[in-house]
Amino acid sequence: MQTLVARAGLLCLAFMLGACASAPVAPWEDEAPLYYRITYTRDPTPGLNVEVFPSRSFPKDFLFRQPGRVESMVVTDLNGTQFEFTPRADGRVSVPSRTRVIRYRYPLTASPKGGGRHLFGGMGEGDTWHVAGKAYLLTPARVTPGMRAELTVSGTNELLPWKPDANGVYLLRGADLIDAGFHAFGGRRCKVRSGGSVLEVALLGHFTHLSDEDLCLWLSQSAHEVTKVRRRFPYPRVTVRVVPVPGDSTPGVFGMVQWSSPPSISILVGQDATAASFSRDWVAIHEMLHLTHPTLMPRVAWLTEGLATYYTELARVRSRRQTAERAWQELTAGFARGQAAAGSRTMEAAVAEERNFQAIYWSGALFALHLDVELRRVTEGRARLEDVLELLATRGPTATLESFGAAVDTVAGQPLFDALLARHLPKPAFAELDPLLEYLGVRIDPGGVKLHAAPGSVVREALDLGPPPGDAG
Repeated sequence: MQTLVARAGLLCLAFMLGACASAPVAPWEDEAPLYYRITYTRDPTPGLNVEVFPSRSFPKDFLFRQPGRVESMVVTDLNGTQFEFTPRADGRVSVPSRTRVIRYRYPLTASPKGGGRHLFGGMGEGDTWHVAGKAYLLTPARVTPGMRAELTVSGTNELLPWKPDANGVYLLRGADLIDAGFHAFGGRRCKVRSGGSVLEVALLGHFTHLSDEDLCLWLSQSAHEVTKVRRRFPYPRVTVRVVPVPGDSTPGVFGMVQWSSPPSISILVGQDATAASFSRDWVAIHEMLHLTHPTLMPRVAWLTEGLATYYTELARVRSRRQTAERAWQELTAGFARGQAAAGSRTMEAAVAEERNFQAIYWSGALFALHLDVELRRVTEGRARLEDVLELLATRGPTATLESFGAAVDTVAGQPLFDALLARHLPKPAFAELDPLLEYLGVRIDPGGVKLHAAPGSVVREALDLGPPPGDAG
């Protein structure tokens, strides 16, 4: 996990670094939605020709939410007069009030300014590409919930977060323009099913040792492991993109969830990975476990990453992909890395450092473990942290830290969350670690972790086993 967090830091830095064919203009309709016509083209290099048709009711201030690659665009007004515009450095573009169509080309290959491969800006080869919607879609600078948009794609087979209608038109809301998720153009497809849910998968490149079946079986195993935490897979449909990383044999190099509606997942996989190596991968299950909790607004990275990190180990035990001893070895090794990264700082100070991934992930995982243990302790085993996730799922896709805490207290049947938070945030990070491990019967020896009888060893064993078979909550 240490390797992946280091890669995450490099990729985050890369993301911070980092255009038209003509077509007939449709008649103007006052109440028409914003319309996007996207055409994949390889002339002169792979790219997306984008045409944006705003109606008169739309504001004329537009924005690239991740600017950097589009250097010019052509605007045609109602009289057919054309104007050339250059987006500002912050991605903003103001067009004339009588604009009929905005045209630009988005290059999928790396720009001379940015260089390299970008998970957001464009990764791929040949006619197979991965890009974030917010990188190439020009959207109104101010998006309201009532806004409507339609989008079509031609020139390639695409996999977007949304499902098109029978005519291939994507019908979007204002929120979809802000959280546009990850998009795939070209590549191969497979479907993974988990109960009544389906994961639509785009395989965006070729692998040295892996077949398409190998990759989809790996994702199927990860989806199955999610149901060891939640009663069922959390969404009826999500999309997943798998992108090879040349010269790497790591099964899961990096992964990310974008909170489009529904969420979209992208995973980088070493091009030279083998099917056997997936047995020790944790990236796919980690990203899917993010779907088990609501989006916290404003973002609370230590809690969301902590939940996914904690459950990554338990889910793999519950599916018998790893032993309990191995899971606790992974957890305690991660806690040690997090403690080293936090140093003498309080948890509150350590997690406030945006790039301190080890402290953020592992102090959050420790809090999730402690929260789960306390829920089981105060309810004498009747409640667990999974019950909080199930309750929050009935309250919508978003939550705040306060509403998360309220759900904890409801499940506990008494005030619990704020008191536990007060035991962690203002103290040195990981101050609660040693007494918690001692209570659970987890001893760190030079030869590895030893599990032994202790006051809380029954709780520890319950964590490893998960809910009883057939548990409906």
